[in-house]
Amino acid sequence: MSVNKNKIKLPLMLSFLIFSMLLNSMGVIILQLSDQVSYKGLGILESFKDIPMAVVSLLCVNWIAKTGNKNALIFALIFIMISSIALPLVDAFWFFKIWLSIVGVGFALAKISVFSIIKNNFKDKQLASAVSSVDASFMIGIFFVNIGFGSLLTSDYAQYWKYGFWVIAILSMINVLMLRNSEIEEEQFPDTKKESGGWKFFLKPKLIYFFIIVFFMVFVEQSFNSWLPSFFKNNLHVNSYFALQSSAFLALFSFLGRFATSKLVLRFYWLKMVFVCLFMVFFILGISQVLISCFYNESRFLLIFIIPVIGLFLSPLFPLYNSEVLNQVSKGKTHLFVSLIVVCSSLGSSVGSLYMAIIFHKNASSYYPLFISLPLLIIFGLTFFLNKTTITYDWNQQE
Repeated sequence: MSVNKNKIKLPLMLSFLIFSMLLNSMGVIILQLSDQVSYKGLGILESFKDIPMAVVSLLCVNWIAKTGNKNALIFALIFIMISSIALPLVDAFWFFKIWLSIVGVGFALAKISVFSIIKNNFKDKQLASAVSSVDASFMIGIFFVNIGFGSLLTSDYAQYWKYGFWVIAILSMINVLMLRNSEIEEEQFPDTKKESGGWKFFLKPKLIYFFIIVFFMVFVEQSFNSWLPSFFKNNLHVNSYFALQSSAFLALFSFLGRFATSKLVLRFYWLKMVFVCLFMVFFILGISQVLISCFYNESRFLLIFIIPVIGLFLSPLFPLYNSEVLNQVSKGKTHLFVSLIVVCSSLGSSVGSLYMAIIFHKNASSYYPLFISLPLLIIFGLTFFLNKTTITYDWNQQE
């Protein structure tokens, strides 16, 4: 049985790796276009990915339930494969907006499908481990995209940097073939809206706390993933290659954090792990802000190494919160539940990017760690409420 589950995990992990590379290429795009487009314009660019992602995630719930999770995931991969092949061939800024919209739609379909497959095939701590493993591959995707594009941008072929997306298109085709040959069992459910008893279920206090946490969690992650290279370039005065490597090593530490979480969550209570991680993130951010404000000249080189270590402790938070609540949601509600996660994630990503765009536009990026700490304080407070509440079901309504 474990062999079959490992065979299920592999194409799901590759799917998240591919979409991670696409979604987190924003750091590369911002660096490459910052001389042509203002930071305000680049901050709005993120919305072309996040708004379609949010809208489609709500509209496609029943379609995914009828089509099947595996088929929906294959469709999403083919969708982004074609658009990534086209990207280098259209030399215009407006096509980045269309391309990001396609990536957003594809990820909405993929995330709902992947989490639903996990929910149908794993339980309890094994589910938490599977979520952490899949999310770990998301982090390693960030590492690969920054290392790959960083190397390309410092080579003799830097002007052809957009052709790097063809590599992602090839990986997408490989993943489609893996999924077509995989034997993923899927449960068929009745109409999602009828099964879930309407939207009232998602107004339960625990779920409201959770969705707010998801919003701010992605808000914070986006502030790092998309804007850390610009912080390194503008404030620590490193070149574009090393600026991109900041995100690459942030992602590498994030991968290690989520990989370790997939093992540790089998032994330790999730809440203890959350508080340890939050404490360490606050500690590193505080040290970084002190060094920037008081000892900048002496510590600039040290900061290049300190800040990416945050990924080791920040990355476990999202899968820990996700698995804690996903374990308490019935299979019939999974599609709609994950679609709402995508909506909150999309809003958090867009608002986070605008938040950072304003900070950089106002030349306040020297307080970058301090500004990131503010939404983390909200997450810390809401975690107490999340832990004290449970999800109760009206079984008569479900019948």
